[in-house]
Amino acid sequence: MDLGIEVINTLFSEQHLKEVFALGACNLHSENAQRIYNLRNEYLKTIDQIIGFLQGKNQTLARQICAGVFLPQASRFDQLEDIDWAFGSMGNQDKAKHLATLYLEDLSDFIVECVDENFGFSRYAERLGRSASTFDELHRHLQQEPTYIDSITLTLLEERIKKEQPKLVCFSVPFPGNLYSSFKCAQYIKTNFPTIKIAMGGGFPNTELRSLKDSRVFDFFDYIVLDDGELPLELVYEHVVGATIKPNLKRTFTRINNEVVYHNNSTRPDYKQAEIGTPDYSNLPLANYISVIEIANPMHSLWSDGRWNKLIMAHGCYWGKCTFCDVTLDYIKLYEPITAKLLVDRMEEIMRQTGEHGFHFVDEAAPPTLMRALAIEIIRRELTVTWWTNIRFEKSFTQDLCSLLKASGCIAVSGGLEVASERLLKLINKGVTVEQVAQVTHNMTEAGIMVHAYLMYGYPSQTVQETIDSLEMVRQLFELGIIQSGFWHQFALTAHSPINKNTDDYGIIPEYQNISFADNDIQFKDETGIDHSKFSFGLKKSLYNFMNGIGFDMPLSEWFDFKIPRTKISAHHIEKSISSIADTITKPNSKIIWLGSQPAISNFTVTKKGKEIEMAQLVFHSTTNQFEISLEKEQAAWLTELTEKLSVKENNSFTYAHIKKDFEVNFGNFEMFWYSNQIIELRANGLLSV
Repeated sequence: MDLGIEVINTLFSEQHLKEVFALGACNLHSENAQRIYNLRNEYLKTIDQIIGFLQGKNQTLARQICAGVFLPQASRFDQLEDIDWAFGSMGNQDKAKHLATLYLEDLSDFIVECVDENFGFSRYAERLGRSASTFDELHRHLQQEPTYIDSITLTLLEERIKKEQPKLVCFSVPFPGNLYSSFKCAQYIKTNFPTIKIAMGGGFPNTELRSLKDSRVFDFFDYIVLDDGELPLELVYEHVVGATIKPNLKRTFTRINNEVVYHNNSTRPDYKQAEIGTPDYSNLPLANYISVIEIANPMHSLWSDGRWNKLIMAHGCYWGKCTFCDVTLDYIKLYEPITAKLLVDRMEEIMRQTGEHGFHFVDEAAPPTLMRALAIEIIRRELTVTWWTNIRFEKSFTQDLCSLLKASGCIAVSGGLEVASERLLKLINKGVTVEQVAQVTHNMTEAGIMVHAYLMYGYPSQTVQETIDSLEMVRQLFELGIIQSGFWHQFALTAHSPINKNTDDYGIIPEYQNISFADNDIQFKDETGIDHSKFSFGLKKSLYNFMNGIGFDMPLSEWFDFKIPRTKISAHHIEKSISSIADTITKPNSKIIWLGSQPAISNFTVTKKGKEIEMAQLVFHSTTNQFEISLEKEQAAWLTELTEKLSVKENNSFTYAHIKKDFEVNFGNFEMFWYSNQIIELRANGLLSV
């Protein structure tokens, strides 16, 4: 059950919006809230239609929404001029979704100001879960009377519990913004259905509750499970139904004699990734999810616009060395890929179940070799899918591999550029260089794959000069059009990172607290003494402009309201990095693939030095164009036969070395042929070396 979407659909309905306005009438402190309240009849008249539109129904409403008078408008619409500029020639559907999202955000502002200060679309009372080293504040809030949002949540939960009559209820808590509601729901179950056992798992306990000591947590939950949940949850289930009298648990906290006890005594091994099966979404009301576009950032719109089936190619991270990352925890440390065949089997099963053909692979970093195998398997099965994932900017992402990924349906990748500084990238142990990032993003963009870059500032020992130089690198990447989306975030020291284990090596002084509840983010002092937070506004403002294609000619100093040094990066640094790409030499073990169709052939003769030579013209057609090449007749026949063998549908295993050997048996020097204008034309149109 996804309580989140059920609460949103219930709250944003005509019936409940009436109650929201009635409750908020006595708390109209701002002009904005007063305006929304005065327009309440317009909101009540349109709310059900807008939710339906965002659920993918009644798409003709987009024209009315874009006309500008259909939706009531409050403060979120103050940026309308920016919206028109940012969306440019975007279609009505996307612009209408964005306007409808602003409409809902206006209503959200009203709820926060007048009804429930903790409300958020995807985060409820997030502040209570962030860096909560003790349970005290959250516990105090849980003793208060339920809010209006709580009452909706608990009513929906009660209906489901009475219908299902479960023995065990499990809460997945991925983020701090899910924490309060999970505790409130668990509290309600304990009070009203005391025989039901309750478990918590997910990203928040995995990273934040590993040092849990406060036994009051177990007034709400019976079990808190860490890391991969398949086997631990199975063992919890066996304990609940009485199959095991004594706890025989794995990576699970319970309370015994008012003390928090960590159980990890089961000798049963965890399930392999190949054994865990395909995710089952059959009980989720997929048609009720809303598709929103919050801002005109192309990658952020991917996250919230459309319905994406979630899968992973590989558990953990194959690199696992970045010093800022939680590399000591199992979700990063334990790297385990699955086969492309099994992965595509799961994709087909999910498509049959959901009717949705979009996939977001939520890997820490998808392995290039597995991405290659996945793309080939998708093309071989002639599936029409759309997918995107997170990567490391590996040099193995050549132009040909990127073209293969695009042909399989890959539309976007995100990856960590982090600090665009060679010294700091080495300190991070990122394993990439700025030049390498430029080359990979260029290859991705040339193939038609959108690139989003995660950017970091305030890394330990980072100087002001390095921050400004990083911004210049980012400016050049956007100006050249090889990155289309990005996001700056300030470095955060986490409890499970290598930096925290070796703080002296990074020139920071951590400020540790006594931990009895959540333990993740750690406050620290950087020996540089720089206040990195003051760069936040300028970095984000410049990035917003760069994403929309403007501001490239402005001096970097214009983005900040304080003095900054001039950049030391040359104006053509990234351009030179791209021009140094040298992946034209084909390796002997490279797999050769032909993605195109078979050519139409016509024979003709030419006379050279009085001698007639039989030739053949090969005409190739693609979905967007056609091109032709001419070869001597025998070479043309050899090439035509070869293109059939090189099709992925034939389970092709041909390498460059195989083809070279075969050619030279019949014709002589293969390198001259492979690097001829005719083959260069083919390589630009679907003959790939990967």
